[in-house]
Amino acid sequence: MTATTEPARKGNEWLQAWDPEDEKTWDSKLAWQTLWITTFTLTMCFVAWFLPSAIVPKLNAIGYSFTKDQLYWLAAIPGLSGGLMRLVWMVLPPIVGTRKMVAATTLLLFFPVLGWGVRSMSPTAPYWELLVLAFLAGIGGGAFSGFMPSTSYFFPRKKQGVALGLQAGIGNFGVSLVQLLTPWIIGLGMLWWLGQSQKMKVPGKPDREVWYQAASFVWLPFILIGAWIAWQYLKSVPIKANIRQQFDIFNNPDTWFMTLLYIMTFGTFSGLSAQFGLLMGNLYGAGNPAIVQGAGATAKILVQGYAVPDPAAFVFLGPLVGAGARVLFSPLTDRMGGAIWTFISGLGLIGSIIYTIGGLVPNTSSAATLQAGFNQFLWGMLAIFLFAGIGNASTFKQMPMIFERRQAGGVIGWTGAIAAFGPFLFGLGLTLMPATTFYWIGVVWAALCVVLTWWRYARPGAPKPS
Repeated sequence: MTATTEPARKGNEWLQAWDPEDEKTWDSKLAWQTLWITTFTLTMCFVAWFLPSAIVPKLNAIGYSFTKDQLYWLAAIPGLSGGLMRLVWMVLPPIVGTRKMVAATTLLLFFPVLGWGVRSMSPTAPYWELLVLAFLAGIGGGAFSGFMPSTSYFFPRKKQGVALGLQAGIGNFGVSLVQLLTPWIIGLGMLWWLGQSQKMKVPGKPDREVWYQAASFVWLPFILIGAWIAWQYLKSVPIKANIRQQFDIFNNPDTWFMTLLYIMTFGTFSGLSAQFGLLMGNLYGAGNPAIVQGAGATAKILVQGYAVPDPAAFVFLGPLVGAGARVLFSPLTDRMGGAIWTFISGLGLIGSIIYTIGGLVPNTSSAATLQAGFNQFLWGMLAIFLFAGIGNASTFKQMPMIFERRQAGGVIGWTGAIAAFGPFLFGLGLTLMPATTFYWIGVVWAALCVVLTWWRYARPGAPKPS
């Protein structure tokens, strides 16, 4: 491999020379091996980060008695901690290297996941303790701002759209994975050996025996395997910069512009992923007192003929659509450029958010109107996830094209850190104001981002075509 200008790093984990832009010497096998290992571990990170969002909506059904606001906060806190931790993880790749960072981070996931399992087993934990576990789940969110820049070092610019799209998109599938499998896993009687069972009481349905802790415990072996593989097979690229040197990205206005755009895309994806189930339940399910009266098997459905939707049957669809869009559109961003797709993403978000607003105030006059409102809400939300996923792919194509290699890694980490506050901000917004008001703020934000994208990046003769 061609020698780089970076100083040599000691230890067999460090590559002594690395230039991915030189096709003759670029080690593509090592690059793709790194991508698949870090993608697997990043998937486990997203599982840990969004595990509370899968567990929280049913805590009251297994014996806890939290208020709506308390549940919103439990689902929001991982977003707060994930954003804060990303500010730390974003500076780690040039300091500690890929191998140590990925292996240690993956191993740390073991502790909050174990904790959620233990405290789900018996519904007696004080609220503050669950808040602590929700905060520690943010370790999985913080990882993104270290893993993604680190992986970008291994690929030439022309391949970074696909590489980063695959890693982020497949990693994002961890959200759908945990939300899809949780309802199925907890009902498996064969998992009795994982601890004592609980009685789940859902309005309008008979009580059923569940093993809620299994939703957490099942991931622990995969987390340990991921940490071991990372330690055994990953290498580190000799890119070196201290914290002060990395902060030179803040002198570039495009750092701030891309931050605004990534808040629109990933902030929306992560925020809605964390709050989708609670929002659905509070609008069209047991959380709406105009629809359901009482709790458990004796609950009364007030609108005759209306089938109360189980959020667990739908909540995984949004993250699935968003993650799938990120993977599928990444090759198109390499071919056509990222800016045009960010522009399309913004326009799509404006339209889909406005459409969804019509379903945020359920009309409970009849079962037919309730069902129609629910359908509008569900399809609108899925459209929002689709366009957010497209924008997630396109913005990550833009950043390596706008910035030089080390700065691009830093900007990817920084924008990811700020957008990771999405679950917290969405939880805060839905707690403090009506959902319709919060969604209209989203429309205004997307409109501003559309104007910015066209002016700065997408129009003919734009200052920074990308």
